[in-house]
Amino acid sequence: MADSAETGNPYTRGMAAFISGLRFEAIPDTVITRVKLLILDTLGCGIYAADKEHSRIMLSTLRALDHTRNCTVWGTRERLSAPHAALINGAMVQGFEIDDVHMRATVHVGSVSLPTIVALAETRSGIGGRTTLTSAVAAYEIGARVGLCMGNAHLAQGWHAPATQGVFAAAAAAAAILGLSEDKTIHALGIGGTQSAGLMAAQYGSMVKRMNAGRAAQSGLYSGLLAESGFTGIVNVFESNYGGFCTTFSRSHDGYDLSELTSGLGTRFETLNVSLKFYSCAASIHTSLDAVRVLRQKHPFRADQVRKVVIHAAKLTIDHVGFQYHPAGMTSAQMSLQFCMATLLLEGDVFVDQFSEGSFSDPVRIAMAQKVEIVHDPDITAMGPPRRLLVRVDVHMNDGSVLSETAETARGRETRFASETEVVEKFQKLASHALPATRVDQIINTVLNLEKLDDANVLAMLLTR
Repeated sequence: MADSAETGNPYTRGMAAFISGLRFEAIPDTVITRVKLLILDTLGCGIYAADKEHSRIMLSTLRALDHTRNCTVWGTRERLSAPHAALINGAMVQGFEIDDVHMRATVHVGSVSLPTIVALAETRSGIGGRTTLTSAVAAYEIGARVGLCMGNAHLAQGWHAPATQGVFAAAAAAAAILGLSEDKTIHALGIGGTQSAGLMAAQYGSMVKRMNAGRAAQSGLYSGLLAESGFTGIVNVFESNYGGFCTTFSRSHDGYDLSELTSGLGTRFETLNVSLKFYSCAASIHTSLDAVRVLRQKHPFRADQVRKVVIHAAKLTIDHVGFQYHPAGMTSAQMSLQFCMATLLLEGDVFVDQFSEGSFSDPVRIAMAQKVEIVHDPDITAMGPPRRLLVRVDVHMNDGSVLSETAETARGRETRFASETEVVEKFQKLASHALPATRVDQIINTVLNLEKLDDANVLAMLLTR
């Protein structure tokens, strides 16, 4: 429920107190182990996308604007200013729909926070591995809680949650790595909140969806640096009844829950509820893909034996990824349940190699996508947001038989989190597209032992070709 106070800021201050007071020694070992894997995964996603068209366009444009170039563009030989490096690296992490996600909060924290962290590590001497890990945990904890506060209605309303909510994760990361006081951290959050932006219509084919995460990372960088210098922000950015983040980005005062902002901070670590992606597409698609993988393991079949596929899903899943597919670019293909299901049936997987340039207009896949129907199941919708990804998939065969499978969670989800070996293998597959094997191994070893690093700039230097 909304707080009635116009000027009170117990929730904003509570979050700031957590961020400014967080110490490496107080973070459970399980959380440190997990955040290392999340960092490694995020870096792999960014490095992989370095050579994509949208990344090349952004790099060329930003290079022409910069005179100071002191921060790395991951997976390249290029350097840009800190704000522009945060912008492009964040865009690259979100650049191929394979970065981490907190499913209940619908936020991709790695893409909006790690570019901020690395940029600050490159521009400030002496930021060690422990501080880097602590700031990453602060980002994951704050990003998740803002998402939980706003709920799935925020996404359903048309906001691109990683961008709008993610700016607070980035601001938290910056405040933590800069060692800001509680009061200055309040201002960092307030500066971040007024920069919140991101429209979900970007998913229908545009390159700009990738940039939304980068803008959040850049805004977080500005937030921390400005607050450090004494610049002030909205001190009750979450609580304000007029123009506050929650009231502005929600349809009604009943559409958010401020208590989620500080619930369990420091005792319940939402970092452990972040999921990894093993399909290169929107997270809402993964359970359907896993259901068909299971069916194929039980009853091997070919794509040409399928008459149609019917997917029964919640309304939010349909709103998000159930649109009628028309070729409009790579983003649209990776956000389309129809197209991704067709890709799985024809290619056997939906990873990065299945999305080569021009694949989004492949006539064979488009024809297969037309055999995929997504229908609303009101019973699934009635189960509420925690079970919104539940699907029942019916595969109707040419011989008249129907194969059915229900799935609620996919590989890499918080309840089925990947092993270190699986995360390392994914990183190797992604990073090897841009970096030599020796460099890939160096990054893996550095991240998995990050708490031993005296200067995190060493990691940043490894991210270049």
